[in-house]
Amino acid sequence: MPLLHRARAAAMTALLAAGCMAASLPAIAEPDVNSCIQPGPNLRYLVVFSQFTTAEAANAEITEACGTTTVYYPEIGVAVATSPDPSFLKLIGPQRAYSAQAESIAKRSEKRKKDDTELFRPSGLRSGEQWDMDLIKAPAAHAISRGSKSVVVGVLDSGVDPRHPDLVQALAPELSAGCLTGKPDTSPSAWAPTTSAHGTHVAGTIAAADDGRGTTGVAPGVRIASVKVVDDDGFIYPEYAVCGFMWAAAQGMTITNNSYFIDPYLFTCQSEPGQRVIYEAVRRAVDYATSRNVLTVAAAGNNAADLSRPGRDSSSPTNGDAQTRTVDSTCVVLPAQLKNVVGVSAVESTKTKAGYSSYGLGAIDVTAPGGDTRAPSGCVLSTVPSGYDYSCGTSMATPHAAGVAALIASTHPETDAVSLGRMLNAQAETLACPADYDLNGIGVQDAFCTGYSEYNSFYGHGLVDALAAVTK
Repeated sequence: MPLLHRARAAAMTALLAAGCMAASLPAIAEPDVNSCIQPGPNLRYLVVFSQFTTAEAANAEITEACGTTTVYYPEIGVAVATSPDPSFLKLIGPQRAYSAQAESIAKRSEKRKKDDTELFRPSGLRSGEQWDMDLIKAPAAHAISRGSKSVVVGVLDSGVDPRHPDLVQALAPELSAGCLTGKPDTSPSAWAPTTSAHGTHVAGTIAAADDGRGTTGVAPGVRIASVKVVDDDGFIYPEYAVCGFMWAAAQGMTITNNSYFIDPYLFTCQSEPGQRVIYEAVRRAVDYATSRNVLTVAAAGNNAADLSRPGRDSSSPTNGDAQTRTVDSTCVVLPAQLKNVVGVSAVESTKTKAGYSSYGLGAIDVTAPGGDTRAPSGCVLSTVPSGYDYSCGTSMATPHAAGVAALIASTHPETDAVSLGRMLNAQAETLACPADYDLNGIGVQDAFCTGYSEYNSFYGHGLVDALAAVTK
């Protein structure tokens, strides 16, 4: 069930010093630039400044702390910097800087996340296998509207295959960029997929062509942009996501699809200094994107967790063995639980919450088809490099919601991002809490749904409805 996550955050200054570069380093003089040392590795940091800090002032502070500025986003007062000096965090201030990369390195094993998607070549029209599109009434919607080319959905993911015949007409290369340094890189090699089919699968669910072959997306008439925020090890570090949101805002995109959670942990906890830096930087970036009329749609996650009462986090900062830690009320899944973000849970073909899908009253806005992992054909069929394949997860549910939002935006082109989010909630088909949520039939409830019919912890406002999106 491929929600693209990867490592999740922690307050890491001491871990970095003790973990990947412990040892006998010489004592560091405080901010005398001439005393900067270069033992490596050259680590990347997210640095938060006052929102009115100039680029010159931010760069001067980073330089004085033995760092180099990669990019500074003056609109939100956030920089990405690199430094090989282990004292950088101390000099710049651990309350305002954080390296998720260092957190992962300090705890990383030799395990590497590999994509195990089985690829195969197209074999004619496959829309008959798209139960998910029937569930949200997409074929009926297409008779009225397939979406407008003026609507652009940014696929913040692992890259989109620019050669796939179902995507080539929808993809906008001029709006695509890679964000794996924290700074946008528009070269095609920076935003194309390398080790993962995930982004291509997501893109197909949104906008695969309605051309009588392969699969068809929710909104085949809109455009998509590939914004690569997942590296080859499968990590989504916060600086990648910040770059993605800022790029989407700068390019005037309408919607971003975010089928991931931000590393290095599932839950980012504001009670921990380093993770507070992540929260603040990502929050600022999302709020800025919203102010530029970009709607953010994000996956709730595949951990079957009650996001309103998480209790424990059993994610891994290394993509290896899970580590369990206690989390408190300040801990949230980013970006799904931020204000101005549409959080999406997943349902099976029966319109019942998928067992893996996280949930939570106030955390879920809408639900969409994510599939049933108990049968391969119960998952969602979409595009992958070289063909088509099935995948399950809230990663698959989220682009259904983003696609329906794109249809609404196409029908109501003057709608701002906040209103678009409200309209997405309003068109949803109401799903009440199930009377019995015993998925394996052993007499024990697998989760407890709270709320009322029109708004509850499993389904939010309900199941997205493509036909309602183009008729109401």
